[in-house]
Amino acid sequence: QVQLVESGGGRVQAGGSLRLSCAASRSIRGITTMAWHRQAPGQERELVARITEGGATNYADSVKGRFTISRDNVVNTVYLQMNSLKPEDTGVYFCNIHSSVVVNVEGAKVERDYWGQGTQVTVSS
Repeated sequence: QVQLVESGGGRVQAGGSLRLSCAASRSIRGITTMAWHRQAPGQERELVARITEGGATNYADSVKGRFTISRDNVVNTVYLQMNSLKPEDTGVYFCNIHSSVVVNVEGAKVERDYWGQGTQVTVSS
């Protein structure tokens, strides 16, 4: 079973930087989008950034200009560079990998989502 292993979380002061990494434990066929989500205490999980297999990116308005998502398709890894961190960026960050695999001649696809276990990011003021 594939596992996503996240690293890079921690505690930092406002204005600081962190770089999150998320690597799959083994190769995943048909990866399409990779993304980072976060969940603050008492709030719902929200999308932070997403990157397509072609490299197109989109970001939550709250992180635009501060966060950068990137991916390494060779090693099935997604990164999130977080700069100018703010206390409101505090939360548990989850990586997500979506795959889509054609399974028969008719073109039927199996879609799967893989999730990491989450890594805590705490930004103090």
